[in-house]
Amino acid sequence: MEFVGLKIGAIVGSIVFALIGVLIFWLCFVIIDKLTPYDLWGEIIEKQNVALGVVVAAMSLGICIIVAAAIHG
Repeated sequence: MEFVGLKIGAIVGSIVFALIGVLIFWLCFVIIDKLTPYDLWGEIIEKQNVALGVVVAAMSLGICIIVAAAIHG
């Protein structure tokens, strides 16, 4: 079955893999937040720690690249 030139299976597969990727990213972020000696969210949002924000952003991009490569194969 096709929907405007796209196969429904491809659309469903993309949504499923996107949800799996977001879930894995969230779990990795929670694990890293628990391993650090301070509250990442509190440091970044409440104390406006820009340096930590840049480090967490780089970490997030790294995790996302790893998850995308694992899902893509």
